[in-house]
Amino acid sequence: MLSQLRPALVLLTVLTAITGLAYPLAVTGLAGLIFPARAAGSLIERDGHVVGSSLIGQNFTGATYFHGRPSATSAADPTNPSKTVPAPYNASNSSGSNLGPTSAALAERVKGDRDALAAENPGQPVPVDLVTTSGSGLDPDISPDAALFQVPRVAKARNLPEDRLRQLVVAQSEGRLFGLLGETRVNVLALNLALDGLRDR
Repeated sequence: MLSQLRPALVLLTVLTAITGLAYPLAVTGLAGLIFPARAAGSLIERDGHVVGSSLIGQNFTGATYFHGRPSATSAADPTNPSKTVPAPYNASNSSGSNLGPTSAALAERVKGDRDALAAENPGQPVPVDLVTTSGSGLDPDISPDAALFQVPRVAKARNLPEDRLRQLVVAQSEGRLFGLLGETRVNVLALNLALDGLRDR
């Protein structure tokens, strides 16, 4: 029995050292050398302070800012830890709503969001990404159409010309990776930081 146990323990120790220590450390070190910003979490700084990550959305709710997609993430209820409460863009609890296309609750929520947005910008079709959540609940990007849809509200709240904000949205739009992968998108945090920059000038 010892003759079988010893090789098994040696193999377990060697593989644990390789796959559990050496490989992760090598990959992390290499990523830090080649892509330092991405390896550190793609953090965005302003005035020397970290204000977020370009990979994780934030819950902007004020009229003076562009809003991201709805988020279905949640957190433990502080008054009753056995229950959860909505906590948009909670990075420690990435999840979708798990509601299917036949869900009455989902249809009601989407209709309510759509009606509110339609009242905000009458006569304009509501972009689908402003009423649907992503699978992770953390999507930091919206489509350029979704950003342009919000221009009248933000322009009115900030007393800025709509044309100026449209130009800002276009300038902040990112194309497809290599011209092929993904969709044209706007990072909401970067857009709002650029928007604050307009005010500071």
